[in-house]
Amino acid sequence: MTSPSASSRKALSKIACNRLQKELVEWQVNPPAGFKHKVTDNLQRWVIEVNGAPGTLYAGETYQLQVDFPEHYPMEAPQVIFVPPAPLHPHIYSNGHICLDILYDSWSPAMTVSSICISILSMLSSSTVKQRPADNDRYVKNCKNGRSPKETRWWFHDDKV
Repeated sequence: MTSPSASSRKALSKIACNRLQKELVEWQVNPPAGFKHKVTDNLQRWVIEVNGAPGTLYAGETYQLQVDFPEHYPMEAPQVIFVPPAPLHPHIYSNGHICLDILYDSWSPAMTVSSICISILSMLSSSTVKQRPADNDRYVKNCKNGRSPKETRWWFHDDKV
């Protein structure tokens, strides 16, 4: 996996714990359509099942997102990756890393796990082709040894896919 083990990550701050507990309750009451939180006892790592939206290239397909929350969430963005096998998409690398601005440069503490999921589903749903990014092989090779996607200097230039 591309994220540190649970034992090597810093514990969540009280603010992060409170925020995540609130988001989890909201999710249980009003989950975003097409998503299912896989319940575990680990508040710092969520695994979320993603169902491709009907009428899209991904209809009928199911994937898993892994969301790892940093110590200072929501002031710092969570790390969000697809657990391989990742969907074929021009902004999703074969190692599960996602090139989506809200996960990095455009992160806001007002965002939630639900809003992230909706953005990812929208990105998938708007795609007109199933293919890897042009630089997939080079990028994945450079990410060996557990490099986090948050360590990448992403270039957000294509909002049409």
